[in-house]
Amino acid sequence: MAGSLTRDEPAEGTTVPRPVPAVIRTVPYAAGVLARRILLLAVLLGAVFAAVEMLPGDAADATSERGESAADLAQRRHLLGLDRPVAERFWDWMTGLPTGDLGTSARGEPIADLLAHPFPNSLLLGGLALLVTLVASVALGCWAAAKPGGPLDRAVSASATGILALPEFVVAVALVLVFALWVDWLPAVTLTDADGSPASWRMLVLPVLALAIPQIGWNTRIVRAALADEATAPHIETAVLDGLPRHRILTHHLLPGALPTIAAGLATSTGMLLGGAVVVETIFNYPGIGSVLAGAVADRDSPVIAGVVAVTGAVITGVLLLADLIRAWASGDRT
Repeated sequence: MAGSLTRDEPAEGTTVPRPVPAVIRTVPYAAGVLARRILLLAVLLGAVFAAVEMLPGDAADATSERGESAADLAQRRHLLGLDRPVAERFWDWMTGLPTGDLGTSARGEPIADLLAHPFPNSLLLGGLALLVTLVASVALGCWAAAKPGGPLDRAVSASATGILALPEFVVAVALVLVFALWVDWLPAVTLTDADGSPASWRMLVLPVLALAIPQIGWNTRIVRAALADEATAPHIETAVLDGLPRHRILTHHLLPGALPTIAAGLATSTGMLLGGAVVVETIFNYPGIGSVLAGAVADRDSPVIAGVVAVTGAVITGVLLLADLIRAWASGDRT
């Protein structure tokens, strides 16, 4: 009938509601995820205090001077609050955390000052390793996906599996043996400037590679699997039938669809990189939180250990939240 409305045409004078942007729809989801992760981090910090409490000795014994009497040790325990229940000490420490107060170490140094230089150094090391992991894993995954099932695809997949099985300390020792001792291209130890940062960019190369190489294996497999899953989507088959170039299909159709999975894999690697940094920093004498954490464990210093866990956990939580937002945003745009 002439003048009749079709199903997709609104009546004259009516207001068509606009769809809510995907970014706004993800806000409640992100808030819930963040609340759960903060709660999990709080539980982890409580476990840190409890675990240190079960170790033999305490901070007063570990930091005491030779020849101190029992009365001196008792006085030190009182000053450090070690004569109070661990739950009470944990609660006092947690109440200062929202204001950025990480407490004081057993040796009397503010923990925030203690981490002021080492933690940025560790973030630099982990950030560079994450960047190398991202570039290498996406390049290798796309390279393998260019000809699925071919010799190159099988070689990349097999190599990634083998690399994934290597611990960071094995990779670090192998890199030192080859590049520092045999060919003498790169330094095996890290020297620092007056401000506590590495003296040269060359001193970052081996630690970054030692952290990144195992994660490249892990993320290459994730990228390859995500591209393989995305290749079965109907719009990919349509793009192939339309005769689009292979590289355009990869960059404009496959990679955008695989982005949420790739982001989740990289977010998971963030925790592994910061955790592996403790070992790698020790091997290369890198001025990061590894040495701080090792000293805190030796001193049985619960606040310092918890402070390292808190700042590291905050970074990991932020990266995981970003990955969740990317996944929710991408899923919202495709619905």
